[in-house]
Amino acid sequence: MVTNDNLVEMLKRHEGFRSKPYRCSAGKLTIGFGRNLQDVGISKQEATYLLLQDIEKATEDAKSLFPDFDRYTINRQNALINMIFNLGINRFKLFKNTIKAIKRNDWTSAAKHAKQSRWHNQVGKRAIEIEDLLREG
Repeated sequence: MVTNDNLVEMLKRHEGFRSKPYRCSAGKLTIGFGRNLQDVGISKQEATYLLLQDIEKATEDAKSLFPDFDRYTINRQNALINMIFNLGINRFKLFKNTIKAIKRNDWTSAAKHAKQSRWHNQVGKRAIEIEDLLREG
């Protein structure tokens, strides 16, 4: 890709930065430095980059909530990161019984409480897989 620093800085200045989607002057859904999401979208490579950033954030959130996180099996770590990625940390924190069970290493109860949630019915097979990972490790 051919760019120069002057062009990049000029476009940044002209477009401005917005971290959340907005409607540009032409009414198109836009984000960042003028990325037209409606007509251009994002590439798979860009989506993967964003996914990896979101996984990193969900992992940090899991580690802050569970002091023993690094001692959990990789399957249990993945299950918790998946849930936090899906729900966001604030909604995940509403799973009080699941969290209490995890903190006492009662993985069967953790999976049971997750299964009893509204989230379980909303995400279907995803929940079943995550609950199995929590229970079976």
